[in-house]
Amino acid sequence: MTKLLHSACLLICISGAIGLAAAAAGHPGCQTRCGDVDIPFPFGIGDHCAIHEGFRLECDNAMKGTSNQKPFWGDFEVIKISMEDGKVWVKAYMSRQCYNQSTGGMSYSDASANLSGSSFWLSDTDNKITVIGCKTLAYMTTDSYVIGCSSACDNKVNKLTPKNGSCSGAGCCQANVPKSIQYYQGYFNEDYNTTKIWMSSPCSYMAVMETAAFNFSTSYLTSSVFYDTYKGGVPVVYDWAITSKTCTEARRNKTSYACISNNSQCIDNLTNAQGYRCKCSNGYEGNPYIKDGCKDIDECLNNATYPCKGICTNTLGNFTCSCSPGSYMMNGDCMPKKKLRFDSVPVVVGASIISVVLVITIMCAYLIKERRKLQLIKQHYFRQHGGLLLFEEMKSQQGVAFKIFSHEELQEATNRFNEQQILGQGGHGTVYKGLLKGNMEVAVKRCMTINEHQKKEFGKEMLILSQINHKNIVKLLGCCLEVEVPMLVYEFIPNGTLFDLIHGNHGQQISLATRLQIAHESAEALTYLHSCASPPILHGDIKSSNILLDRNLIAKVSDFGASILAPTDESQFVTLVQGTCGYLDPEYMQLCQLTDKSDVYSFGVVLVELLTCQKAFNLNAPEHEKSLSMRFLNAMKNNKLADILDDQIKNSENMPFLEEIAELAAQCLEMSGVNRPSMKHIADNLDRLRKVMQHPWAEQNSEELESLLGESSMVSSRYTSTGNFSMERKGVMELDSGR
Repeated sequence: MTKLLHSACLLICISGAIGLAAAAAGHPGCQTRCGDVDIPFPFGIGDHCAIHEGFRLECDNAMKGTSNQKPFWGDFEVIKISMEDGKVWVKAYMSRQCYNQSTGGMSYSDASANLSGSSFWLSDTDNKITVIGCKTLAYMTTDSYVIGCSSACDNKVNKLTPKNGSCSGAGCCQANVPKSIQYYQGYFNEDYNTTKIWMSSPCSYMAVMETAAFNFSTSYLTSSVFYDTYKGGVPVVYDWAITSKTCTEARRNKTSYACISNNSQCIDNLTNAQGYRCKCSNGYEGNPYIKDGCKDIDECLNNATYPCKGICTNTLGNFTCSCSPGSYMMNGDCMPKKKLRFDSVPVVVGASIISVVLVITIMCAYLIKERRKLQLIKQHYFRQHGGLLLFEEMKSQQGVAFKIFSHEELQEATNRFNEQQILGQGGHGTVYKGLLKGNMEVAVKRCMTINEHQKKEFGKEMLILSQINHKNIVKLLGCCLEVEVPMLVYEFIPNGTLFDLIHGNHGQQISLATRLQIAHESAEALTYLHSCASPPILHGDIKSSNILLDRNLIAKVSDFGASILAPTDESQFVTLVQGTCGYLDPEYMQLCQLTDKSDVYSFGVVLVELLTCQKAFNLNAPEHEKSLSMRFLNAMKNNKLADILDDQIKNSENMPFLEEIAELAAQCLEMSGVNRPSMKHIADNLDRLRKVMQHPWAEQNSEELESLLGESSMVSSRYTSTGNFSMERKGVMELDSGR
C-alpha cells in the first residue's frame, strides 16, 4: 500500500535562540508576496527573512516551465497566512482506496503529516476528520488517539441515503480533531472496501481538512469529482506559536523576545498550554513582530465600525465622541438643550421618577424571566438525562450512597472550574479537583460529549455504577444532570497514576512485589466489573494513566464513568472507535464491538508496561517498534524476553516469576478475543504468584515452586512453534486479513 508521507523537516529546525536582530535587519529588503499570497513577518522567503528557520518559506513555480509562483513550506503549498489569528492554511494530501479493475483488488494511498518538534499543530476548531464512501471505515492515528468513523450508502436497519450537504453517516461522516495534534496518519479498514460495489462507488476517501471548505456532494460517491477537485491537496488549517516558551519565559530574554513593537502584547497559547504569539494592543493595528509595527487606529475615519454621531476626536489607542456646546448626548445622538421654566420643574421631576421606576420594573421582570428560562433549561437537561428516573430509583433503593449535585455546588467546589484545579485531561473530558462543603476532597469530571442513546440511559447507568463498591475501584459519589453534558463526581485519590509511577523520571525503585500487587489489585477490580456487577460493565479504556494509587500504593481503577454496560444486541455496537493508541484492542478496531476481552487486551499492555517500564506507544521509535505490545510479542517469539525486561527487577531470583507474568501477558495480547483468558483467570494467577513470592520457603523448596509456577506455562511453546503473528501496516496491530 502506497504511503504518502509529507515531510515537515523545515518546521523541526527551530533553534531555542531566535536571531531577531538578523531577521529585523533583513526584513525590509525581503519579498513580501509570492504569487497571490501575502507573506507577513514572522514568515519570510529566503535567507534571514523569517524570524527563524521554522517560519522560512520558498517561492517556487507551482509547475515546472510556468511563471505561476506559489509559496511552499517544506512540502506544503501555503494558501493563506493570518498573523492576527495565528493560523496558516496549507494544502495536504488525502488518503484514498479505489477498486483496481486490472487486478480485481483494492489500491491504497495513505496520507500523513509529522510536525513533531515544531511550533505548529492541527487546529482542532477549524478542521475535521472527513470520511467519504459507501462502504468505508477510516480513522486517524496520532501518538495518543485513534479516531475515525464509518459511512454507508444503504443499511437494512437505518436506510442510510446520502444527501447533498449532509455528512452524518450516509455516504459521508466526520469526527472532531483532538487538541494539540502534531502527528497523524490516515488508515482504512481493508474489510470495508468497494470490491463489490465498484460499479456504483469505485473509491473511498479520508482527509483531515478545513471544515468550512467542505460541502458534501453525492457526486463524490459515484465519480472522481472529489479527487479531481482536491488532487493538489485539501485545505488544512494549522495553528502556530513563535516558540514553545510561555510569555513569562520569553520576556526574560530581551534579545530573543518577539513582541518588539511598541503597543504590542504577548499572548500565551491556551490550546496546548505552551508557546506564545504577539498581537497589537486594543486600538492599534499592524505587525507586532517588527519595530514600530503597531500603528494607532484612527477610529474617526471608520464611522461604520466606530460609530459617533457627534464630534469624533481620535486619541492614541482610542477615540472620544462629544457634542457641541448647547447640546447633549442621548442614545448616541446629540440633542439640543431646552431651557426649563420654573413651573415645568415638578413635571420633569415626576417624569424622571416614573422613568426610573419603569426601568427598574422592566429590569426586574427581565431578570425574573431569564432566571425562569435558566431553570427550565436545567429541568430540560435533568429530564433528558434520566434524572427523574434516577431520583425515583434512589428513593426506592434505601441506603444508596449517591448524590445528585447542582451545577452551583460543583462550580463552588472547583472555584468555577479554574484551570489551576485541573488534575488531568483526556479524550473523554477534563478532571478537576474539588472541595465540597465539609472539606471533602473530590474529583469532578466534565465529559466532552454524550450521544443520544447515552442521554436516555444515563440516569439508569449512573445508578448501576453508583452501586459499585470495591476497594480497588474509585468510588462514584454522584453526578450533575442539569447541564448539557452531565458531570461525574468521584472520590479523590491523592498519589497520582500508575503511569506517573512507572514513567515519571523520579528515580524511585519499584520492586517486583509492588508491581505484582498493583497488577493483581487492578485485575481484581476488572473481574468485579465483568463478573460481579449486574449488568456487567465494560471499562473500555484500561491504561496505566487510568489506574490511580493511594498513599499506600493501593491500586484504584478509575474513569469507568466513560464505560458502557455490556451490549445485549447489535444495535448497541459502536460506530465510532475511540481509545488510546497502544492499548486499543485490534479486534475492537476491526469489528467496532467492545467486549470484556477488549479490556483483557488493554490490561495485557499494562502488564507489559510493569515488566518493561516502557511506554505503550513510542512515536519516535522505528516503524516496527512503535507498539510496545508488538515488541514484547516478538521478544517472546524469539526467546529474548530478558532483553526487554526492566533492569530493576531482572535477576535470577525473579526470573521464574517474570516468565510466568510474561506468559500471562502474552495470552492477554492474543489477536483473537476468544483465545484470551478471562479477567478472573488473570486475577487468580496473579494472586497465586503473589502468595508464592510471600512464602519464605519459596526459594528453598524449588520443586514445589516449579510446580506452582507450572500451572499455566503453555504460552512460550505456542509462540515458538506457530509464530502466528500479524502486524497492521504502519505500526498499528489488526487481525490478519489474509494479505
